[in-house]
Amino acid sequence: MPPLPAPQLHLARTPQGKDVDVHRPEGPDTGLPVVLLWHGTSPDDRGVLAPLAREVAARGAVVAVPDWRADARDAGRAALLGSLAWCRANAAAYGGDPDRIVLAGWSAGASAALGVALRPDVVDGWRPAAVVGLASRYDLPARTTGTPPLTDLADAAAGPVTPVPVRLAHGTEDTLMGPEHSREALTALTGRGWPARLDEPAADHAGVIMAEFDPSTGRCRPSDDERVRAQGLLSVRALTEAAGARPMP
Repeated sequence: MPPLPAPQLHLARTPQGKDVDVHRPEGPDTGLPVVLLWHGTSPDDRGVLAPLAREVAARGAVVAVPDWRADARDAGRAALLGSLAWCRANAAAYGGDPDRIVLAGWSAGASAALGVALRPDVVDGWRPAAVVGLASRYDLPARTTGTPPLTDLADAAAGPVTPVPVRLAHGTEDTLMGPEHSREALTALTGRGWPARLDEPAADHAGVIMAEFDPSTGRCRPSDDERVRAQGLLSVRALTEAAGARPMP
């Protein structure tokens, strides 16, 4: 199979002053599915998700990756929700369909994404087309809502929330937060009637996004190791299938 065309890269900025990398397929297409992809707690770390975003964009989706800071006074809430508002308002300018936005994230970004799906009140009732959560835990307060997604899922007092499809991926070698956290979320979601699936690559916490930990900086960085990149392909599949983009072989 010939290699996929490299996607275009555009740099944008949200009203909160946060940079956004927008990866879009080559060509004049419009009405493309959109993925808003949030990084984890390392501050302003959108670059770590670049390899994953490029792979998904090459398969036919517009992928927006914004910066945000978990160490902000509000734990990142304003930047995260601001990037969602920006994405809804600007997706069409990059050929995306604002009515087909998949909300996705890695680590703390994943629980933030699921939190929005469970608490549409924080975004005036808006619902994502689907949610993709990569290597996270969902029993701690989400950065977008301030409440744990699993608590919101179980809280009947919050009222019924229409389910959306959820795809989870979690590496079996993840020692930072083990795959049992995503297994727990899968059981809780399906038990409440949410369509959900979990994939478990043989990856660690960073490998699930085609990255590796750099001890010299204390941060994760994109990996050049082909074995690590191969481990992240299950995450690419989860994102492209959730978005309804070009299926992977």
